[in-house]
Order: sequence, then structure tokens, then C-alpha cells
Amino acid sequence: MQAYEFLDGIALADVAFRATGETVDELFDAAADALLAAMVGDPASVRPARRETLALAAPELDRLLFAFLNELVFRKDARRLFLRPTGLRTSQTGGGWRVEAELAGEPIARGRHALRADVKAVTLHRFEIRQTDAGWEATVVLDV
Repeated sequence: MQAYEFLDGIALADVAFRATGETVDELFDAAADALLAAMVGDPASVRPARRETLALAAPELDRLLFAFLNELVFRKDARRLFLRPTGLRTSQTGGGWRVEAELAGEPIARGRHALRADVKAVTLHRFEIRQTDAGWEATVVLDV
């Protein structure tokens, strides 16, 4: 089951999505999947040929998700890599939140990947995380 949906009418020149998960870890995974789907027509075409790690901390959960998604965009731009988490753990610490992730992906290949939007950044416009009866939900707007 797809744990995200693209939202129309939130941002005219940008791409918006809502990601959901029963846990915070599932929410981060779903948001990363939505980010990749905004950039690649078929996210399954991105092979796990290269592995990297990521560790981030932030005082609030929403700032952590914001930093996490922007780090994936940065690695796409700086290293020309499409990456997705293959193992992800979030935790609450005395000073806020932390995420540690194993990432897998491959260099961008225009001939193999059906490219969609070139995401420049995750924005704070309407950015929100909320806990629901079903778990967690985030609304994210991407600058394209």
C-alpha cells in the first residue's frame, strides 16, 4: 500500500504531498518514498547499487523530517544520486529527536530513469507533522 498521496491546489508551481505512517519511522519512510516519486516516474527503477548512511538530530520532530528530506535532495544535487532509506530508526533524545538511516540508490541515469520534477528543496510552506488516531501524518511542499 502506498503511504503517500500527491495534493492538488496547495501550491501552484510546486509539488505537495501527504505522507502517513503508523509510526514515526514509517512516516519518514513514506515521505522519502513520496520525494523520490516526485523526481522519478518509476521509483522501483532506482536500483540499490550504492549504500550510504545518514544521521541527523533536531530539537523538534518536524525540523528533523524537514532536514532529512532536504538531505536527500542535497545528495541528489551534490552527488547526482537517487537514494531511499532501506533501514531507518528515529528516536527521541533528551534534546529532541534523532534519525539514523541506511540509504540505498544509484546515480541518476537519464536513459533509465523517467525523470519527473527536479526538486530544489523542501519548503516550510504548509509543512506540518501531526499525530492522528491512525498514527502520524505529514504535509510537505517541494520547491521544483
